[in-house]
Amino acid sequence: MNILTTWLRALLPAIPADDHQLAEALTLRGIAVEGIHSLGEGNGHLYEMDITTNRVDAMNHFGVAREVAAIYGLNLPPGAAPLPEAQPAALPFSIRIEAEDACGRFTARVLRGITVQPIANSTGPISRLATRFFTLLEQKQISNAVDASNFAWLAMGQPTHAFDLDKIQGGIVVRRAVKGETLKTLDGVERVLDPEDLIVADHAKPLALAGVMGGWDTMITPETRNVLVEAAWFDPVAVRRTARRHGLHTDASHRFERGADISAAPLASDIVSAIILESGGHIEGELVDVTVAAILEKTAHRSAVALALNEVHRLLGTTLDPEGISASTVETVLKALGCGLVSEGSESWQVTLPSWRLDLAREIDLIEEVARVYGYNRFANTLPAFSGAIRELPNAAADSAIRRTLLAAGWNEAISSTFTSATDATLTAPQPGLVVPLGNPLSEEAGVMRPSLVPGMLNMIAANLHRDTSDVRLFELGTVFSGSTEKVDERPALAIGLSGNLPQTGVQIGLGAPSKRLDFYDLKGLVEQLLSRFKTKSVYFDNFAVGSGITPEWLHPYRAARVVVEGTTVGWLGQLHPRQATSRKLKDPVLVAELYLDRLYPLPLHKPAVRELSRFQPVRRDFSLLVPTKTAWAEIDASLATLARTALPDLTHWQVREVLGSQSAPEQGYSLLLSTTFQAPDRTLRDEELQAYAQHVLAAVSNVGARLRT
Repeated sequence: MNILTTWLRALLPAIPADDHQLAEALTLRGIAVEGIHSLGEGNGHLYEMDITTNRVDAMNHFGVAREVAAIYGLNLPPGAAPLPEAQPAALPFSIRIEAEDACGRFTARVLRGITVQPIANSTGPISRLATRFFTLLEQKQISNAVDASNFAWLAMGQPTHAFDLDKIQGGIVVRRAVKGETLKTLDGVERVLDPEDLIVADHAKPLALAGVMGGWDTMITPETRNVLVEAAWFDPVAVRRTARRHGLHTDASHRFERGADISAAPLASDIVSAIILESGGHIEGELVDVTVAAILEKTAHRSAVALALNEVHRLLGTTLDPEGISASTVETVLKALGCGLVSEGSESWQVTLPSWRLDLAREIDLIEEVARVYGYNRFANTLPAFSGAIRELPNAAADSAIRRTLLAAGWNEAISSTFTSATDATLTAPQPGLVVPLGNPLSEEAGVMRPSLVPGMLNMIAANLHRDTSDVRLFELGTVFSGSTEKVDERPALAIGLSGNLPQTGVQIGLGAPSKRLDFYDLKGLVEQLLSRFKTKSVYFDNFAVGSGITPEWLHPYRAARVVVEGTTVGWLGQLHPRQATSRKLKDPVLVAELYLDRLYPLPLHKPAVRELSRFQPVRRDFSLLVPTKTAWAEIDASLATLARTALPDLTHWQVREVLGSQSAPEQGYSLLLSTTFQAPDRTLRDEELQAYAQHVLAAVSNVGARLRT
């Protein structure tokens, strides 16, 4: 955004700073000036501004002037454009808003007998001012009608449009397009309209893509004598979808997509009309102003916000100025920004919010504005007062255990966007129909709150694979969302993604051994390792028949498994469905798991038990056992664990050394070499004790059918 300092000083002649000091003051308050360029003596400077998307109100000269007035305590006169007295009209011009969800205000003014000519040919004061500013900005000048709209845009950020009135049939209707309708836009392209397109039409045909671009048939030409000046407010989402659908990005759509000021339309209409009328013509009838009450309630008529001075002091802390932030400071700053204050005592207010600051909604937003305009550099470098103790979040220990386990296993933590597309949300949502849409999305690819971490994980894996990173191992701990716009439920979740090969060890590298390809069982083993961190009685994996509708659509139907803990589904894992891999242009197999941590976190974590190491030497004894074929090692292991826990604490370790089967007589069982280790914490074990211990071991294994081989 380019801003002229001469324009700012025309609005505020008493600015007590030179252009470089003014740029620094604005930058310190979040209205960043990235570059300053001299325009010659008497012409001031050109500011290259970096305005963030939440401060769309400052993307124009009047908005920046409002910030300057707040910083220096100046009085900014309200914008005004004097108009000649209107001649009476037989009937008001007909305006009807049918798409009330997408158009909150539409104003129209009829100008007759105008002359379309270069704006430089006009001798009017506003036209002369516009000509000078356009020259400094190197803004292309077309005609007074077109240039008037550009001037209103640069002055106050409100898009407007002028129609050739004689080519309008009947009145104006703001509606959705009808399937099959066409519109030739000002760029000369014949466009087939979509039923979701928001359009401005007359009683017979479309006239313009609302908030995006006007139509060819009603454009202003040198022969135009009668004009309809339009200034309106259109819904950001409706404008964005229409613009994206037709591959258009205009100054008007840029502004409307970020949220225009619904109160600015009448003034913008005045400015445009005044410039056009300076070349001749007259107004017919009064301004027609049609509004939608429901949208006004969300924009210009929002509920007041309570603000307390003690909360300002508590959050902002100590200032370098001994007086600090007083009640008068708060009132001065907020009134300069356009807020209305109703006192509820000496140190509290009900604050009404300006229509051009849709980013203000809560008390903390107002406190931030006070701090910003007051100056962050005027606060002392001290920490806020604090009493009490730091408390961990309820799931901090479990989060830490999962993170440590995955990092130790060689995975890398990643963070993806909390927004996703409606298509991906529908595909991966654990509960269909509970996707939360955004009120003002940045794009259709980020139009809803993510109900799952899978879309973000797939995007990150794809980004790595498409950039020649062949081995990818990522995980993300994050929050997922479900419910509705009225009530949003937030839940913790974990996503794991992998593709490629296992890392080679040093021995493998030296020998030149081939890498092992990561597969389903590597992912399953990793999930088992994570679940082992929790105290569980029952963990199993299962799958379902193809066509059952239970397995998520993003998983391969034959290479997927459900994770069940204590009888509750806690997640899914498997290979990405080939259809999804193709749509994301993934040639290598990709494995993904998602765990619903809100179902896992109620389980307690395993707490490590520590005991002092014995200073006395251990003793190893081996037993050659004959084990029935039907007896599994797990049974022997469980029997020895019970023995060590109940009757023989000096039995510290046991393992299988060797297993031999009999091919000639398998029904006789198999031979197992069991190795045991005994160690007392307070003494050296004697032979008679070890003999007794050996009998205990033999008795324990005999309980499951094993016996000493002879």
